[in-house]
Amino acid sequence: MRALIQRVSTAAVTVDGDVVAEIGKGILVLLGVAVGDSLDDAKRLAVRTCAARIFPDESGNMNLNLDQVGGEALVVSQFTLLGDTSKGRRPSFVHAARPDDAEPLYEAYCSELATLGATVAKGVFGA
Repeated sequence: MRALIQRVSTAAVTVDGDVVAEIGKGILVLLGVAVGDSLDDAKRLAVRTCAARIFPDESGNMNLNLDQVGGEALVVSQFTLLGDTSKGRRPSFVHAARPDDAEPLYEAYCSELATLGATVAKGVFGA
């Protein structure tokens, strides 16, 4: 499982011209599920995501986590994070889980974030 986490002041997901999810201050998480990932991997990554101290405190040091700043999380599925470009000019996605396997783990990750107290908005899986 691979996550790219970006601090944001606002973020939104638009599908076919319609806004399907949006947040204020918080994090945008692009989440890629790999072949062999498990429910435990999803839960562990959610815990690490919520605990990541990536927000500045009053001194400007990155000391605060998502909960401490009252932030939200926007989670978007992104299988391309698992692309392998080590051979040739075309990326290989053999390490990315098939959609039928990836979607339940994506949902489990989002659910665990919510269980940990985060306000979660989700993009449309596979859009």
